[in-house]
Amino acid sequence: MENDINWSSLPFGYVKTDYNVRTYYRNGKWGSLEISSSEHVDLHIAATSLHYGQESFEGLKAFMGKDGKIRLFRWEENAKRMQNSAKGILMAEVPTDLFKEAIYKVINLNKRFVPPYGSGASLYVRPLLIGSGPQVGVKPANEYLFMVFVSPVGPYFKEGFKPVNMLLTREFDRAAPLGTGKYKVGGNYAASLTSMEKAHEGGFANVLYLDSKEKKYIDECGPANFFGIKNNTYITPKSDSILPSITNMSLITLAEELGLKTERRPVAETELESFEEVGACGTAAVISPIGKIVDETGKEYFYGNQPGKISTKLYNKLLAIQTGDEADKFGWVDFVE
Repeated sequence: MENDINWSSLPFGYVKTDYNVRTYYRNGKWGSLEISSSEHVDLHIAATSLHYGQESFEGLKAFMGKDGKIRLFRWEENAKRMQNSAKGILMAEVPTDLFKEAIYKVINLNKRFVPPYGSGASLYVRPLLIGSGPQVGVKPANEYLFMVFVSPVGPYFKEGFKPVNMLLTREFDRAAPLGTGKYKVGGNYAASLTSMEKAHEGGFANVLYLDSKEKKYIDECGPANFFGIKNNTYITPKSDSILPSITNMSLITLAEELGLKTERRPVAETELESFEEVGACGTAAVISPIGKIVDETGKEYFYGNQPGKISTKLYNKLLAIQTGDEADKFGWVDFVE
């Protein structure tokens, strides 16, 4: 079966594919994987995911190499992060071997949707874990549904690898210091929607949050981690309310490989004016260079109309490893066979 997809103009959005996979946790154990062609799930009206936010998701990408092999980038880190999120909101953890079986199976079932090498697109893989068991009182479910679907996607930002403008907000918080900020759960994203809408209305790509306790330190950068570069040093915020980014973790390693020093520490807002380059990083965009940050009083921090040299090197190097254009000396890539 052939596709009529224009790979080079794909948005970062949902495209219907052939199959997804699912399995239930019931009576204290996970069942076998089921293959489904339905885009819908049948949920109890009292499911805890609908009422009390018992929901976690992941995002990872599969790439077609010029050798015709499909590559997955650091999927084990996604499995660990989902397990950590499940612990954080008292859901049943998905074992690593089941997570692997599910993502490999769904990719193989939808091979015709893996964008070709050189198209600039990839196959986005979305694992999802939800409380499917009914509770009316506030308590964890006793049944969970784990499913994985895929969609071919283009760049997260339509601008591609070009600087975007960010709105620095004091009006909104994404997550509380002792809350769920470090877990990949839906509530954090729901909490960001109002501020993101305000940013978009003002012509900004996304929002840069400050810490919700003191409003002094850089926190998350929209749905991504923040980093800044100065004095040959890659600097990224340390905070318990920031989601641990697998991309950021990888960029720290690559920065050291390129001869940069690296620091993960609290980053004061006042430090923004001293950075030579800044950016947002995550699975969806890899790196999105930031050209300008504007706060709600109109104060501006300007970093240039072109991506910085170090950000460009890091972006190209990480992408080359993901697509197989550069040797994977770190053991980050697995082949889907």
